[in-house]
Amino acid sequence: MKMLTAATSAALLMLSTSAQANWAVNIGPVYVAPDSSSSSLNVIEQVAELEPGSTALRVNDDVQLGITIDYKFNPNWAVQLIAATPFSHDIRVQGSAIDGLAVGNTKHLPPTLLGQYHFTQFGDRWQPFIGVGVNYTTFFDESIDPQLSGALNSLGVTTDADAVSLTLSDSWGLALQAGVNVQLTPQLGIHAMVSRMDISTTGRVRVNGETVQSVSVDIDPVVTMVGLRWQF
Repeated sequence: MKMLTAATSAALLMLSTSAQANWAVNIGPVYVAPDSSSSSLNVIEQVAELEPGSTALRVNDDVQLGITIDYKFNPNWAVQLIAATPFSHDIRVQGSAIDGLAVGNTKHLPPTLLGQYHFTQFGDRWQPFIGVGVNYTTFFDESIDPQLSGALNSLGVTTDADAVSLTLSDSWGLALQAGVNVQLTPQLGIHAMVSRMDISTTGRVRVNGETVQSVSVDIDPVVTMVGLRWQF
């Protein structure tokens, strides 16, 4: 929410100081569908006597309120900032006898800055565009699920007195985008886009501050948004 508020405040400030700027604000639901893959949980496999390489992690989908802010340099070229309220994802084991075991939960904010090219040959009403840019994803409020805590206890890795935690490292990556703006009135329209974001992180399960399991996770979500568009 802090990221969303900061982005909105920055946009309003720039609007007030540059009356000639070609700005637009798009607001609507953003759907994040991870295409996740990971390295195996080698330590857990060894302790639980599972087949080596038989486990991985999967991350579930989520929908949040998104806001994107555009600035057009000319009819063809623009930049866009994507922001949203924090996404929340459950993390589970995929594969082997412990398939579906709940590992934990995390929240993240994925602010993304893109350069866009708008195709103007279709007229003013329909403007398809493509974009490329950079994504920064910060993870926070990570928590261990009781299912994992119970499994670690039953395997003798931890006891009830141990502090078990989960951390995820932040990520920088490439973002690709395609979409269309549909103009309904001089100020109001519809904004639709789909993006592919490169999000890679390292997850660490820690017991009393010491890492007992480390795993590399590629989240790589497809991000879609359809919302209302206001031009200034």
